[in-house]
Amino acid sequence: MSVSDKKKKQIIEAAIAEFQEKGYAGASMDRISERAQVSKRTVYNHFDSKDTLFRAINQCLADQVNSALEIPYDPDLPIRDALLRLGWAEGELMVNPCFMGLARMVMSETIRDPELADDMDKRMTKLSVFTEFMDRATREGKLAAEDPAVAAQQFLGLIKARCFFPNIHIGRVPEREEVAKIIDETVDMFLARYGVSATAKNAAE
Repeated sequence: MSVSDKKKKQIIEAAIAEFQEKGYAGASMDRISERAQVSKRTVYNHFDSKDTLFRAINQCLADQVNSALEIPYDPDLPIRDALLRLGWAEGELMVNPCFMGLARMVMSETIRDPELADDMDKRMTKLSVFTEFMDRATREGKLAAEDPAVAAQQFLGLIKARCFFPNIHIGRVPEREEVAKIIDETVDMFLARYGVSATAKNAAE
């Protein structure tokens, strides 16, 4: 890592701490430079405004999410195992204190500013990964999802509704055993709706 990259990393880490403590409106570029132990000029050489710096933090969060979902589809896995694996791609983020803290800070600001929320949404590849999974599994006859995009939203929503949203608002990180139970139950519920055998049974009735 070059000296410049190292300083940029220091600035982003300092900014995350500052935004978490003071919020976007109360955050100070002066204090960020002090936290990062660099000059204010160095901060502005890398980020020309507080907004630019906050968007860089958004990108850090998006990178964490997108990296977690870099899991190749395995056609040889039984569908339940594949869904569990997909669920844990999200679940691992939920049990990561650093991710949850960063997500809470970013969410508090994106709620304030719809433009920031839209910017964050565009950086995420999460839903497309889940949609591609549902589409391929359906084409291979392992699932019966009439609309893979809706199925992806439902699968992700079942996990986030119990793992993410109740905890993010109170600054809590769920236990791994708790998340495992939620993912197991989500997969079973999902297969009850979109599993091939379940769909065939419903059609016969």
